[in-house]
Amino acid sequence: MDIQIVSIIISALALIISFLTAWFSLFHRGTIKMTQPTIIFFGPDGTSGPPKVFLRTLLFSTAKKGQIVENMYVKLQRGETTQNFNIWVYGDKDSLARGSGIFVSREGIASNHHFLLPKDGTVYEFLPGEYVFTVFASLLGKKRPVLLLTQRLYLSKEFADELNKEKSGIYFDWGPDSKSYHSHLDKNPNKSLSVMLRKGTLE
Repeated sequence: MDIQIVSIIISALALIISFLTAWFSLFHRGTIKMTQPTIIFFGPDGTSGPPKVFLRTLLFSTAKKGQIVENMYVKLQRGETTQNFNIWVYGDKDSLARGSGIFVSREGIASNHHFLLPKDGTVYEFLPGEYVFTVFASLLGKKRPVLLLTQRLYLSKEFADELNKEKSGIYFDWGPDSKSYHSHLDKNPNKSLSVMLRKGTLE
């Protein structure tokens, strides 16, 4: 093969590689992803408040430039019933803030996320059965929310009765070997959650 042709091919390949590198570094917007939450919580907000959902996870951007998350919300579906928990609060115990936009870099940000019911008089009760637990994020500049997680969780009748009558909480702990969640009941969930956050066991 002619040396000149080889040089042209090498130059073209170098140009393509440079273009791809620039595109991924400067122009590729990517999206947001989240790690598998190690813990998910169903229970009251505070000592005897309305139902809420809690989780801890790492959010990260697939693009070098990072992303701005405008809002996050959780959708719970049980049978034909669907409920959005659209009030988003995030942060550690002493620095909780109403979600109003956070920047998520490629390295990611680990945080606690609390999701509450809308303030429109909605009444919600955790009933026994299988739930489809879905997490969404709204990104700046994108019209449709991004699906971050879909997970099936099972709530037994025994736990559901305790949760609704005694204001207990249900923790779903992730089992890395079984690749599934294992639930347990806590009759003083807010104290337990505060202790875990204070000691950094959820960090």
